[in-house]
Amino acid sequence: MSAAPLETIEIETAPDPQASVIWLHGLGADGGDFAPLADEIKLPIGVRYIFPHAPTMPVTINGGYVMRAWYDISDAAIRREDEAGVRASQKSVEALLAREKARGITASRIVLAGFSQGGAIALHTGLRHSERLAGIMALSTYVPVADALAAEVSPANRDVPIFMAHGTHDPMIRVARAIASHDLLQQLGYAPEWREYRMEHSVCPQEIADIANWLRRVLA
Repeated sequence: MSAAPLETIEIETAPDPQASVIWLHGLGADGGDFAPLADEIKLPIGVRYIFPHAPTMPVTINGGYVMRAWYDISDAAIRREDEAGVRASQKSVEALLAREKARGITASRIVLAGFSQGGAIALHTGLRHSERLAGIMALSTYVPVADALAAEVSPANRDVPIFMAHGTHDPMIRVARAIASHDLLQQLGYAPEWREYRMEHSVCPQEIADIANWLRRVLA
């Protein structure tokens, strides 16, 4: 039985958009979290921004409290991700990618982006997607199910542009974990672009400016 389609917020910056950015929120947030950036990021082409809402589920590290999450996290010390949940979210995001392609946006004009848990799903899904994407943006996050990545990567996205950014004072996902994920991607032959900012588990104005510049490059 397939999961229900994800509910989304969609913002088009111009009629007949030429590209799509699917942007996944973090744990406990919703699709509205990053929606204001659609107006703040100025790009020279029309873009359809898609901000999905993750399903609700009990989250173990938060005492089983039900919230929006892309997967469960079972260990507060190492923040171990639930592999079945990661793969279920991958299928849901693949459905969003398929819908964009059905609406006339080719895979090479789609950026898969996310923050924290959403960034983990963006990396997990994008690196396995069967067609070359425009890029993968991973903010304040890490590679989930890392042991399986080498065996599951898609040849189509071996050279996909990857933007990784992290706060040096992040108490939720330590910057060392993000750096380890960056290094893993390098070891597997990717060339992720890396940025650090003096912030915690959040985004900052300089990061938004860097994101805009990167999007201009990959969607030029």
